[in-house]
Amino acid sequence: MFIQTEATPNPEVLKFLPGREVLGTGSREMSSAQDAALSPLATALFEIDQVARVFLGPDFLTVTRAEGGDWAFLKAPILAAIMDHYTSGRPVLEAGDTDQTDEPEYDGETAQIVAEIKELLDTRVRPAVAQDGGDIVFSRFEIETGTVYLHMRGACSGCPSSAMTLKAGVENMLRHYVPEVMRVEQTL
Repeated sequence: MFIQTEATPNPEVLKFLPGREVLGTGSREMSSAQDAALSPLATALFEIDQVARVFLGPDFLTVTRAEGGDWAFLKAPILAAIMDHYTSGRPVLEAGDTDQTDEPEYDGETAQIVAEIKELLDTRVRPAVAQDGGDIVFSRFEIETGTVYLHMRGACSGCPSSAMTLKAGVENMLRHYVPEVMRVEQTL
């Protein structure tokens, strides 16, 4: 098994491509061993000292190192944990694990606006940020202020350039295609 690694715009995060499906669809972010309890892969990664966050994407995963962590010492045990996981045949997520969001329900015209926003995110934004090992997920839309709230995950979370990506890229695009959008903000 050959696992590729790629640098991301976030120097604290490395992207790992196992050459196999990770989640297939969707993404999951775990920021502690407790969050990772239903993922044998993420659990193994959190057993490595200096691993601070694990993000699982469709065909990749990213690992965020703890402050002061050194990739020269972390990369080999991370690669070994990924290889061990895939050779074990265990699932990435145990049965019963769900990634439920507390997204509000929208009616009428607002529901249509939200559907447009989500489609733009899914077709134009998410594939681009996945290239850098991250994800941007819709959180909510406030029709009164025209504000879209998005959650940055994976390599995008805490990335020095994520604010620029959000404002210069995502906000400009959404404002262009969806006139009701006035601004984009990040949720934490």
